[in-house]
Formats: sequence, structure tokens, C-alpha cells
Amino acid sequence: MENKDLTQAIAEERCSGRVWFYSNYHCNLECSYCLTESNPRVPKRMLSKEQMISLAKQAKEEGFTAIGITGGEPFLVPWMIDSLVGISEILPVTILTNGTLFQGRLLQEMDVLATENISLQLSLDAPEAEANDLFRGKQNFEKVVRAIPLLIEKGIHVRISSTLQDPSEQELEALAQFLDGLGVQPEDQVVRRMVTRGRAELMELGVVAPLDRLPPELTLTAVGAFYSPMGPTYKDQRLQTDLLLTRTIDPIRIPLRSLLRTLGTADSLDGGEEVSGFI
Repeated sequence: MENKDLTQAIAEERCSGRVWFYSNYHCNLECSYCLTESNPRVPKRMLSKEQMISLAKQAKEEGFTAIGITGGEPFLVPWMIDSLVGISEILPVTILTNGTLFQGRLLQEMDVLATENISLQLSLDAPEAEANDLFRGKQNFEKVVRAIPLLIEKGIHVRISSTLQDPSEQELEALAQFLDGLGVQPEDQVVRRMVTRGRAELMELGVVAPLDRLPPELTLTAVGAFYSPMGPTYKDQRLQTDLLLTRTIDPIRIPLRSLLRTLGTADSLDGGEEVSGFI
């Protein structure tokens, strides 16, 4: 049975209809602004395929309208493609990926994701290798730019997110023109600001994101449930808990109840620069 408070909050745009899953925390990259301090050596902290599918079913029953999946790098998880297929049969799903792994067997296996209920959001921060790879690592640009048209040719819905520090209008226009040339539709080009959390805070990058300026989006991880996908971050290898809702993620109604209570108090918190969400 749908949660009437959630349905009303979504209708009034006080809460997102999307619930996020952190599928894992480990990654093949070590980006300098990473919220989660992800790299190949961190603990994996994975959600299982069974957990994600069960939580997606519960999310639909409560009244959520979509699923987002992030990490870490989700495609390092062995069962990720099977999980995406299963979740997409419940709710539309968008998965965030650094886009560097789509070659060989994995690229061949991606055919099953050519459905209207699945979107892949790849990360690309600049229209040239030097600027992009400065934050994301050597050869990142080359791998992502090669993958984008291959995925589009398969009929997969591809979105591109660009995480930027303080872009000029000229830089944004150059990026848009480059993505247009790769076949990415304008509505699928997402620009978001670097946020001062996780490794970005240590590197003195990004903008401060006060609680009331973050879009409320229930976020579930192996270590707890959070107010926003920008919440379950790590700094100096320690979990930041200022946006923690509950340590319990299942059943989903428990962290949802906590989120709904928080929505009633968010307006009273200190303000600051508004920061867009993951999507």
C-alpha cells in the first residue's frame, strides 16, 4: 500500500520520487573530487542482487517512482547487469558509471540493457582529455569517449553527467557541442557542481552543501540510509554521518519514516548555496 505522506511530498516537490542504492564503494578510479573516497583498495560494502531487487519492490509499494544506482563503480559488481534487468521490471532505473569498463565481454553483455526502463549515466567532465583527466585519471577521457557511441549503437539510453568546479559559459558551450557530436541528446547532458564532501573536501574543491539545499532523496547503502546521495560519503576513510537517517535499510519503511520526519524540519536549517543532486 502506498505511503500517502510520501505520495503527497512527491506531488508537492518536497521529496524526490527516486530512491538511490549505493551498490558498492570500490572503484577502478581514484577521482580527486570523489564523495566516497572510492578506489580499488577500499572495502567493497556491496548490496546484494537480492537486496536491491527486494528494496526496489518495497520502494514501489511505498510510492516511489524510480530507482537510481551509484557507487563506487557499479559495473565492478559481478551481478550488476542481472540486477538492472530485475529492477527495471519493477521501476525505471538510472545507473551512474564512470564509463571506463565497457569493452570486451562486458560490452557484449550490455545488449540486454537496451530498454526504455534503463538509463546509463556516464561521467565526462570536459571536451578534451587534459582537462577531463586532470581530476579523473589518465586515459579516462579516451575510454569514455570510445564507449559512448558504442552504447548508443546498441540502443541503450545514454546520459552524460559532468562534474565541474566553476565553469564559464564558454566551457559549458564547448562541452555541449562535443557531446552533441557524440550523439548525446541535449536533454541527456547533465551538469552538476563539485560538492565539498569526501575527497573533495580534503582537496579543497567544490561548494558547501547545507542540508536544506540538498534535494531530499532517500539513499540506501550497506552502512545505512541517508537523506541524499551526497550523504553516505567518506572523509579520511571515516563515514560522514551528518546526513544519516537510520542504520536500518530493510524494511524500507523505517528509513522512509525518518526521511518524512526530516522534511518537516529541513526549512529551519541554515541556508547556503543551492546544490543540484546527482541527476
